[in-house]
Amino acid sequence: QVQLVESGGGLVQPGGSLRLSCAASGFSLKRYTIAWFRQAPGKEREGVSCITQSDGYTVYADSVKGRFTISRDNDKNSVYLQMNNLKPEDPAVYYCAAPDPMYYCSEYGPDARDFDSWGQGTQVTVSS
Repeated sequence: QVQLVESGGGLVQPGGSLRLSCAASGFSLKRYTIAWFRQAPGKEREGVSCITQSDGYTVYADSVKGRFTISRDNDKNSVYLQMNNLKPEDPAVYYCAAPDPMYYCSEYGPDARDFDSWGQGTQVTVSS
């Protein structure tokens, strides 16, 4: 059974950092493009970042460019999202997701409709 589990969320002050992890079980994550999404209360789910399985191509939403970094460690079957300089507009539940194995990150960012497997999410709160 395909399973994704996020961890690393928490409370941080503005300007602080967090590192989110997405661990996969039941499948080899290196075969899949993986994306991070976030959803704040009352808002639609937003694609944050995407990393391809083949060449490590990455895409970021404009709102996080220069602050967030996505990476993957295939030996650990995990993908990470390093979030620096967190801002008051970043709080949300963050999800990692996997699409069909043939999916390649779009330059326009990940679309949630293309992703089939989702983790349960991890809460990120930014507050002083």
